[in-house]
Parts: sequence; C-alpha cells; structure tokens
Amino acid sequence: MKLETIRVGRIVGVHGIRGELRVLPRDQDPEFLSQFRTFYINGKPVAAASCRPHKGMALMRLENVEDRTAAEALRDQDLYVRREDAQLPPGEYFDDELLGLDIYDGETGDCIGELTKVETYPASKVYTVKGIREYLIPAVKDAFILSVDLEANRMEVRVWEGL
Repeated sequence: MKLETIRVGRIVGVHGIRGELRVLPRDQDPEFLSQFRTFYINGKPVAAASCRPHKGMALMRLENVEDRTAAEALRDQDLYVRREDAQLPPGEYFDDELLGLDIYDGETGDCIGELTKVETYPASKVYTVKGIREYLIPAVKDAFILSVDLEANRMEVRVWEGL
C-alpha cells in the first residue's frame, strides 16, 4: 500500500537538560534517522537540528525545543517522515507499506491471502499471511519473496511444501 508518511520512531524520553530527545527507531538502525531534516509529529512538520546514534537509540534535537520541559512535552509521540524523502535501496520497503498487500503464489498465480503482520526475528523478518489458512513466510528475497508491486497491491511468493 502506497503511504505518504511512514512512522520511523517514537520519542521515549529526554536526554540532559538542553532539550535532546531519546528516539527509539521503529525498524531501522538509529543512524537511518540522521538522514532526515524534517519529521512530522501529529501531522505537523518539525525540523531536526541534530541527530546522532547513542546506545541503540537516536538522540535528537528539534528546533524550538530548547529545554528539558519542552522536550518532556513530546514524550510518547510518534515520529513520521515523508515516504518520498526516505532513500531506501531499490527493492526495500517499510513494513507499514507491505501490510494489506495481496499475496499470490508465484507458480500458480493463485491468491493465497493478505499480508497482515510483519515480525522481526534475528535471521529475517517473517510475514504473516491470512487467507483460507495462515502462512508464515520468511522475508528472504528470491528464496521466498519473488516480487513486490506496491502500485498493484501485489506480492508474489514461492510456496514451498510444508510452508
């Protein structure tokens, strides 16, 4: 599903007294957040003055957030970015974009269900597909995932025996 904005993190706390925010990245490495200059909180754009990784999180300063009190007011807010600003490599997608895709067997062309959940495991992500029955499909390109077409709301997968 084509999305205009993507949730990339959540403000989980503050760091120090100068208004720095502790941001927990959603799916990416904290370094990924440093490529953006504009974020969206509750649909309103906010400019990032700085962003750096720190202990699995990102420490971020936003313009016009000068002290700890102003930063505390932003706790538990989600951070979004515009999808067109994200420079993902070709063939890479955010998890939210994949939810709701129709999943087709690449060999037979039959629709086997809809992608309803993306879970992250150490080896790879796993897609939950619900249709007549439930499938758990490892998100491994070429082995299981044959193609993704967001415009057509379609993903083709290879269904192995016992999947």
